[in-house]
Amino acid sequence: MATMYYESDVDKSSLEGKTIAIIGYGSQGHAHALNLRESGHNVIVAQRPDSANGRLAQEHGWQLHSVSEAAAKAQIIQILLPDQVQAKVYKEDIAPNLQDNDVLMFAHGFNIHFNQILPPKNVDVIMVAPKGPGHLVRSEYEKGAGVANLIAIYQDHSGNAKKLALAYAHGIGGTRAGVIETTFKEETETDLFGEQAVLCGGASELVRAGFQTMVDAGYQPEIAYFEVLHELKLIVDLFYQGGLSYMNYSVSDTAEYGGHTRGPRVVNETSRQAMREIMEEIQNGSFAREWLCENLVNQPVLRKMRERDHDSQLETVGRKLRKMMPFVNPKEV
Repeated sequence: MATMYYESDVDKSSLEGKTIAIIGYGSQGHAHALNLRESGHNVIVAQRPDSANGRLAQEHGWQLHSVSEAAAKAQIIQILLPDQVQAKVYKEDIAPNLQDNDVLMFAHGFNIHFNQILPPKNVDVIMVAPKGPGHLVRSEYEKGAGVANLIAIYQDHSGNAKKLALAYAHGIGGTRAGVIETTFKEETETDLFGEQAVLCGGASELVRAGFQTMVDAGYQPEIAYFEVLHELKLIVDLFYQGGLSYMNYSVSDTAEYGGHTRGPRVVNETSRQAMREIMEEIQNGSFAREWLCENLVNQPVLRKMRERDHDSQLETVGRKLRKMMPFVNPKEV
């Protein structure tokens, strides 16, 4: 079983007298910075002032720094930039400003695990990863609650890396919910697999396939949208509250029986073999190499797939129907 840590396990003095630099004021960055500041820690923010996130940071009362300035001033440097830009920013702006006994921190292990960032031996390398988006990390903190965190230690130069990780998790509210210890390898590989096989890739393809099957069978696309996309949130909320058992308890007997007997025909041994292949690609680094190469040529595959999705019948119908349902708080990209 996983090791869990809570408020009583924290030595808050671990962060006393230290300046924490938050590099990037995006989804996670804004939540970490605000929560840490309200927890009484000394925080500075690195973000371009001419960007949307930079303007938001200034509205929140931050005096902005360049990455190199922030790295030079801080003893704890939390890198909350997109995976594909971290290595370049680290090499150009952070590495030249690292001092002995500094702490290099991440919220995802990609760049360390796949050797895109090679830290020096004289710093701690730590991960503190909330298991939720930044807006939830922030809103739960404001309620007096928190989002569960993962922590991992890649390099413990000081001998106090775990204490620092727990104190940081406490500062963003994680120890209110619970903190699980993991490794950079485990967090990176499981996170990528979950995204690709289930959460983003698998779920999206299941919705697309279900929608197209219903439309091809002659049903109205609006009805198909409601059945395979709109109502999916109802099921996911039941998963979220009580797992698979609670979902089956909550739906009709007809739905439960149909799900038990027909679901395995959709997600079958062929699907499981594909999942095993995806896991292998993550573990052997081939996905990481593919993604890094995609970014070297300005993301042509990703941009093409975004255009495909935006112009699809599923998305066109969805945009129309969401305008009729202001209660879902519809968004446009």
